[in-house]
Amino acid sequence: MSKPLYVFDMDETLINADCAMIWNAFLVEKGIATDPDFIEQDQRLMTLYSEGKMDMEDYLEFSIAPLTSIPKPQVKALVEECVVERILPKQFTQAKSLIEQLHHDQTEMVIISASVAFLVEAVGEKLGIQHALGIDLVEKDGCFTSEISGIPSYREGKVARLHQWLADQPQSYSEIHFFTDSINDLPLCEAADFAYLVNPCPQLKQYTDRPNWSLLEWH
Repeated sequence: MSKPLYVFDMDETLINADCAMIWNAFLVEKGIATDPDFIEQDQRLMTLYSEGKMDMEDYLEFSIAPLTSIPKPQVKALVEECVVERILPKQFTQAKSLIEQLHHDQTEMVIISASVAFLVEAVGEKLGIQHALGIDLVEKDGCFTSEISGIPSYREGKVARLHQWLADQPQSYSEIHFFTDSINDLPLCEAADFAYLVNPCPQLKQYTDRPNWSLLEWH
């Protein structure tokens, strides 16, 4: 029997915004990120990301710095507040309908994102997607550090992480459907059986004529 797997990028794909940028702005509002240039630096780094040029270690060193002395339970409580109040209202209508349909069809879903795992997992839980893969961080003294644990789910790393996840599953899948907006996800688009380009960035939009690749306009 055919058993497809639906795999989703998170930012600008399921959510009509970048969740990490929402989170960073939230940290400023809460008085946790106090560097006066924090938002400007975030915007600069995310511009590099959109161009496919960002160094993930540099980004994590910057973005996790305000959290390294905050106990994990407190961080997770902040994440919960941010996701419920700021992120969920930005879910694409079409994404919500598709997730509901896939639940109805008992089709398994995975989010795989270049955002940090504690944020991806929280969003996935609220969207009703059981499996969520993000960048795992090394923990020290009950707090997060900016050091990456394992393979980062970024660019080619998304393919590696998905293959790791697939190897751990008790069943196999007949085909992989992948949804994304970003040129950074080109490797996973090429590894999937079907790719869906959701409001794609200009670089990714150039690939819409490939077999089994579809252009989606979500709002």
